[in-house]
Amino acid sequence: MFTGIVAAIGKIESVTPLEGGSFAGVRLNINAGGLPLADVALGDSIAINGACMTVVEKDDSSFRVDVSRESLNCTVGLDTLTEVNLEKALTLNERLGGHLVSGHVDGLGVVRKFEGVGESWELVIEAPHELAKFLAFKGSIVVNGVSLTVNRVTDIGTGKDLVCQFSINLIPHTIAMTTLKHLVVGKQVNLEIDLIARYVERMVSVGAAGK
Repeated sequence: MFTGIVAAIGKIESVTPLEGGSFAGVRLNINAGGLPLADVALGDSIAINGACMTVVEKDDSSFRVDVSRESLNCTVGLDTLTEVNLEKALTLNERLGGHLVSGHVDGLGVVRKFEGVGESWELVIEAPHELAKFLAFKGSIVVNGVSLTVNRVTDIGTGKDLVCQFSINLIPHTIAMTTLKHLVVGKQVNLEIDLIARYVERMVSVGAAGK
């Protein structure tokens, strides 16, 4: 589990294909930036742009993870040489500054607006149809591993054509401490819905089906 509070900005320094042809994944070598690795053991989990990955090798300043082809197909930003948001797995003696995050990407959103508003920034993201029902005013959402609060939700279209645009306010600290500063209109982002919303939807749908 994670909190969605980014601990450091790292950088993917190399992407090496694993054996297995076009169906194989890749091994990433990641410079940990300011993320301390002394207490990280092989097999530990680190969230990379919101995707939970397992450390398979490490040294004092970098670590390696293997990313499956399935994970590559369901995420964005894990196969290029770029900066990434990093967070080590939550321990029971830490403050829960964000919200409970599993590190499992639920879908890809698309940036529709990213503009300065006063000292802050407004970020508008379009979420796919299947995630629309999980997004609510003042609810939580994870964008590229960052725990954020939804300020506005707008549903566009109906039925299977429904898409959901949600707006987020980013304060200067969030811009400075994460890779969200690099977002541009049209860019895809990793999204993870709120864990509680996921279970509520399941309970409601099963209850309705049983009537």
